[in-house]
Amino acid sequence: MNSYTNERLKDTQTNLTLGSHYLNMVLQDLDGSWVLASAAYNAGPSRPKSWREKLTQSTEGAIFVESIPFNETRTYVKNVLANATYYSLLMDGKSSTMKQRLGTIQPKTAVLSELP
Repeated sequence: MNSYTNERLKDTQTNLTLGSHYLNMVLQDLDGSWVLASAAYNAGPSRPKSWREKLTQSTEGAIFVESIPFNETRTYVKNVLANATYYSLLMDGKSSTMKQRLGTIQPKTAVLSELP
């Protein structure tokens, strides 16, 4: 972003651009899992990685969400994914079930990334 200053965060377009790009970076870093990405967006990218690393087997996304140890993050993930389902229906006329959207979370060794 050219000539960036912190003052530009007050600009809606700048804020949306930065937030969208960061969410995309987090989503890629977490193997395309919207559950993990939304948790990372709220709690920081290292936390969902450490929660996933503690899994002993594949876990339904809904169960994983309920195991998030922070009330705020657990509620945030639920709200984001419920709203994504609703907006998908409004915008595209298509809707996946919440179970499809949540998917399955696979155990994986946490690897540090360069994400802030």
